[in-house]
Amino acid sequence: MCEIVAYMKELLNSNEKLDCGTAFKIAKKFNKEVEEIGKIANENGIRIDNCELGQFGHLDFEKGKIQTLKALEPFLDERKRIFCKDAREVAKQGFGLKNVRSSLKAYKIDVKYCKLGCFKEKRGKKFVVKTKTWIENAEGDLLFGKGKTELLELIAQTGSLLHASKLMGINYKKAWTHLQTLQLNSQETLVSSRQGRSSKSGTKLTPRALELMQNYTTLQKDIEEYANKRFKELFFKENDNKK
Repeated sequence: MCEIVAYMKELLNSNEKLDCGTAFKIAKKFNKEVEEIGKIANENGIRIDNCELGQFGHLDFEKGKIQTLKALEPFLDERKRIFCKDAREVAKQGFGLKNVRSSLKAYKIDVKYCKLGCFKEKRGKKFVVKTKTWIENAEGDLLFGKGKTELLELIAQTGSLLHASKLMGINYKKAWTHLQTLQLNSQETLVSSRQGRSSKSGTKLTPRALELMQNYTTLQKDIEEYANKRFKELFFKENDNKK
């Protein structure tokens, strides 16, 4: 164990902490379980830094991807949490750790039971407020919401309506109907077809479609932020009469 500790200390970052990724590499080098490396670090007062799943530290993020969300969803519990080991397994499936941690952050998925033992289960707030935002036309028909936004995002990411429908778990006809309904109600051209061979063919979003997606995302975020702020004011305000 002395050899492992000495090796750890050689690899500490500028904050005199051991990066999460480095700890996993040490486990592999010494043919140890990751949990054991975390225990050795803790026993020797070595703190873990820069969680590769983005739970703490200062690693970079990118835009979350729906494909990654779909890969993570089978592992989520009823409180939208995932085991550290399961999230890392998804990363190994070709998504990559940066992609996974970015999607965890973007879709507000919490990680539980860190393999290095940094935490077992995060304790969230006892009460939370949930909001759902959608846009209807004058007749009350759904015009824009989470589902249609996901469809557009997947088309943008895959360049194919067929691939987008498969990732959403719906048939092509239903996805096509969603798209046509959206275009009809918005009176906008949202996609264009590309004819050609291999990667040159497919479906591409128009600049207006990208703008609508961004506007909806911004609106949803603004509503959530206001709802959270107002929720705290109404339900967690301090009682001024207490002394």
